[in-house]
Amino acid sequence: MSNLDQIAKLSGFSKATVSRVLNHSPHVSQATRERILGIMEELDYVPNGNAISLSRGETMQIGMVTEGINEVMLPFLNSFVETASRHGYQTIVYTSGGDPAKELQAFEDMRRKRVDALAITTCVNDQALLGSFSKYGPIVSWQRMELPEIQSVAMNQYDGYRLGLEHLIARGYTRIANAYGRPASMNTSGRMQAYQDIMREHALPVNPDWSRTGVYSIRDGEALIRRLLQHPDGPPDALLCANDMVAAGVLSEARRLRVKVPEELAIVGFDNTELAHTLGITSINNPIAAQAQNALHLILGRLKGIEAELEPLGFQLVPRGTS
Repeated sequence: MSNLDQIAKLSGFSKATVSRVLNHSPHVSQATRERILGIMEELDYVPNGNAISLSRGETMQIGMVTEGINEVMLPFLNSFVETASRHGYQTIVYTSGGDPAKELQAFEDMRRKRVDALAITTCVNDQALLGSFSKYGPIVSWQRMELPEIQSVAMNQYDGYRLGLEHLIARGYTRIANAYGRPASMNTSGRMQAYQDIMREHALPVNPDWSRTGVYSIRDGEALIRRLLQHPDGPPDALLCANDMVAAGVLSEARRLRVKVPEELAIVGFDNTELAHTLGITSINNPIAAQAQNALHLILGRLKGIEAELEPLGFQLVPRGTS
């Protein structure tokens, strides 16, 4: 005899009524509900979560797809997991390590109904291929995408980068260098365009050798500032960084080399993390946690067939001692 059969027999109700209680159906009287729940407690019965999810057509699980977990994505991951949990969903993190086949496993899991939806932080497969999986469930991206099938909560980093540039120029810095991140990303393209536009608007020199892509970490920042200080045309007097970790590396190496910050070199980070706060680095506040919440709300809107209410977001400059 199955557990449900036993509960039905002891309670005097049908298996269908017991199932309605398990699934929190409103079509059960309070007395009946209490009687069945009391018997479940006596039997120490624990409902099978997979079976309940199957009966509802939902797994109550959302996959998060990323190349790897690092300091930059942690605020997004933490906020998404916490927000999903408040709505009764678990988050499964799929890390690809840059392997397209491993990344596709997450999308196959959604196709096979092992997860209800996917959130992308970074991806390595062709975006059109990933978009083809949208028929199996909602896909929302933190990475900027130009696909109608995949909604994105990414903000245009052109706007944030422009704030940093205008801040430096207003402070009198004119020889401005750039430490960019992923070369092929739309975020990097937006930052590059902002640099070209603002420098042209102010008739300031643009030296291609002062800009580098693929600069992500503290060590990258240390190496970059050493190269820039040895430039044959002279060093820049300001540096905008891909993130606050790069800015921290630049700052620490500049201090070791006896470079005065901000008198000889101004430094601006991006994201406004705790690291920037602790080290006193000027940074662009990027509301990452709020973007994660918006991503979850977009997913829930699609799953429940309702209009998602998204928080309006914007970048802000946070000036500190490095500029």
